[in-house]
Amino acid sequence: MGFYQDQIVPLLINLTMRRRDLATYRSRLVPAAAGRVLEIGIGSGLNLPFYSRNVECLIGLDPSPKLLSMVRRNLRPDAPSVELIEASAEAIPLENNSVDTVVTTWTLCSIPDAGCALREMHRVLRPVGQLLFIEHGRAPEPNVRWWQDRLTPAWKRIGGGCHLNRAIQGLIEDAGFRFERLETGYMRGPKPLAFMYEGSARPR
Repeated sequence: MGFYQDQIVPLLINLTMRRRDLATYRSRLVPAAAGRVLEIGIGSGLNLPFYSRNVECLIGLDPSPKLLSMVRRNLRPDAPSVELIEASAEAIPLENNSVDTVVTTWTLCSIPDAGCALREMHRVLRPVGQLLFIEHGRAPEPNVRWWQDRLTPAWKRIGGGCHLNRAIQGLIEDAGFRFERLETGYMRGPKPLAFMYEGSARPR
């Protein structure tokens, strides 16, 4: 993948995702995870402090060995049992119907085939399991979408494959999920980067 993608992008992701305003989103969503939990794109482990004692074990999946090494350094003694897997979300190395909760936070934007990854999440979830998500993506206003479409080709190259214009709601529905909660709106920042989707969904 090259030095920039392998070494620099993980550092940029870790720095960017430490923003204090993102912690507000994490604190609303992550504590709802329970049972056997799979976090897609665990990154450097910034969600770890927000998991509750309802988590029996946590599987953290990420394709970046550098980010996974950051997780190992950041693990606290009181953290839940954590298993780290270096793998792609498009081919999750877990059995069907084997997890209770899937957590994805600002991850679907950078997976090459997000639809395939969501179908994999659906596959590994138990029928009564839940998908918890916070993602940025396609905005409702045409003028903002115009900028998202035009910025995305360059943004992908510098941002580790991040797409600004993915229609998150449609991707989740098309993968076989039904929403229990879906909230959308802009967070602070440039509008093409700041339209958020937050909520929970279950397999149909």
